[in-house]
Amino acid sequence: MPMFSRSSAFSQVTALAGRRTVHGAFAWLHGNPKTIMDWQASLSAIPAPPFGEQARSAWMAARLTEVGAAQVEIDEAGNAIGILPARHLPAESTGPVVVVSAHLDTVFPAGTPLHPVVEGERLTAPGACDNGAGVAGLLAIARALTESGVELAVPVVLLGNVGEEGEGDLRGVRHFYERSALAGRVAAHVVLDGAGADAAVTQALGSRRYRVTVTGPGGHSFTDAGTVNPIAALAAALVALAETELPEEPRTTLNLGTIRGGTSVNSIPETAQASVDFRSTDTEQLARLEAALDAAVRESVERWNRRARPAAAQARGLLTYRLEKIGDRPAAQLANDSALLASLRAVDRHLGLRTDLRLGSTDANLPLSLGIPALSLGAGGEGGGAHTLAEWYSAKDREAGLQRVLLLTLAMVEWAAEQ
Repeated sequence: MPMFSRSSAFSQVTALAGRRTVHGAFAWLHGNPKTIMDWQASLSAIPAPPFGEQARSAWMAARLTEVGAAQVEIDEAGNAIGILPARHLPAESTGPVVVVSAHLDTVFPAGTPLHPVVEGERLTAPGACDNGAGVAGLLAIARALTESGVELAVPVVLLGNVGEEGEGDLRGVRHFYERSALAGRVAAHVVLDGAGADAAVTQALGSRRYRVTVTGPGGHSFTDAGTVNPIAALAAALVALAETELPEEPRTTLNLGTIRGGTSVNSIPETAQASVDFRSTDTEQLARLEAALDAAVRESVERWNRRARPAAAQARGLLTYRLEKIGDRPAAQLANDSALLASLRAVDRHLGLRTDLRLGSTDANLPLSLGIPALSLGAGGEGGGAHTLAEWYSAKDREAGLQRVLLLTLAMVEWAAEQ
């Protein structure tokens, strides 16, 4: 049986949109584009490299307090968390909550020049769209709800999380679901990531990432000739791994991302290191590739150790290797009959929008893998140049995207209260 019919979802969304306070929330979004852009530009000027988001976390906590959130805190991982309480529930309630989140981190390393430029509706800065748009959108939704006096049937948790990009490996949202007292209460999770109002990530692309290190005794290229060479062994392993057959369905990819090692052209290296990325919509395929990596490296190291000259091996030693998992994003999918998806369709119908469902790797991977209804949306507007120094965001049509997020959040609040 469907969890929530499309007709009932549309009736609920229509009723929500007709409330005076919701009209007031829409009016706040319409009347305050400069406030929203000021938040976005201010955020974009604060460095937030992977594992270095502390300044942004502090900024976010201060903004959450300003927009009316209660119980604002920064947790051990660096996530900034606040709560919009339910009007008629005591603060100590242990009932369901709805989470709206946006990641604070960027892909740009420490020391990257950050000089946001605002020209009319356009902001240019590294991270302006990914994820300045999502963070500004979260704050806008919170302020619109509090300013208009919308009464919430269950609390809304506002989460500015760290660690979404790259080797951050979803550590912020992972920490929330593993450690927060709120985690077991989450009825639905809406992730705001980037721009747009025409797509939603409902299928979580799984990925696993490894760092491979091969170590040997090293030495001089001539006087220590015959000593086993980590670069040779690692290169051979990577060639073998690259020849692994990949299925077209479920879609699965393998990427050899980086390789480094050695000191000079006339030195036998002591170490060689590579990073490898596996992606698939199917967890079994990820496990198969992990096994292939382990076999390729083990067999190559053993083969090169056998080729070492006995005298060199006895005097200087052999190769060893280490595999380190540096990323693990689970694969999962939002059920087609979920209340969250039905509500999104109803919101689209009410606002005259159309959402394409997509595959992606976002913070929504985590809750989806735990069976929690979740999806990732843009926060309206347009953007481009993601992950480059020329990244930009345009607030054109931002309002429609924020209306979409606000109505979807309220629909899930009403649904959660009935469970």
